[in-house]
Amino acid sequence: MTDLMSQAKLQVAMNDPVLRAATYADVLAAPEDKTAEVINGALHLSPRPGWAHGAAASALGDELGPPFKRGRGGPGGWMILQEPELHLDSHILVPDLAGWRRERMPTHPDAPFVTVIPDWVCEILSPSTARRDRTEKKALYASLGVRYVWIVDPRYRTLETFELLDGHWRDVGNFSGEERIRAVPFDAIEFELGNLWADVEPPTDDDR
Repeated sequence: MTDLMSQAKLQVAMNDPVLRAATYADVLAAPEDKTAEVINGALHLSPRPGWAHGAAASALGDELGPPFKRGRGGPGGWMILQEPELHLDSHILVPDLAGWRRERMPTHPDAPFVTVIPDWVCEILSPSTARRDRTEKKALYASLGVRYVWIVDPRYRTLETFELLDGHWRDVGNFSGEERIRAVPFDAIEFELGNLWADVEPPTDDDR
């Protein structure tokens, strides 16, 4: 009887998302209109990005890609991807952008996800994800050893940049509006921050 009760409790735990750790199978089973992540064993489903969010991500990729990914007008030496699925330890993360120095990841792996810890990640905030991006995910990036984190807020048109030193984030630059900036680790070039929100109305709380 005791064995039967133990088996029953185990089955309940396996079927209850609150009691069991989420897995890649949960990510694969997520609705197509959601971004699925597993953070500290919990499954998180987020709406797909709204227009301003997506436009900022695309514009930032346009600014960094040619000089750092292609070496056009810049030093090259980076692999930069938009919305890569990262499988790091037991976590499954989908930052808005991520970058790897070429010596650590020369080419994109032939797989639907990446297992190499990025050197840089960028999270673009939206009302539904801002708290998680700023707290749980940012702390997790530090514990994994990601060297740099950028946080972009299209609503307030700001960029915050952080560098990991001795296991803690150090604020290395805060920018806003239309200013021309240099921001580590991509400070080899200068670009107009205003390009991230050009021709885009500030999003509302319902945009994502």
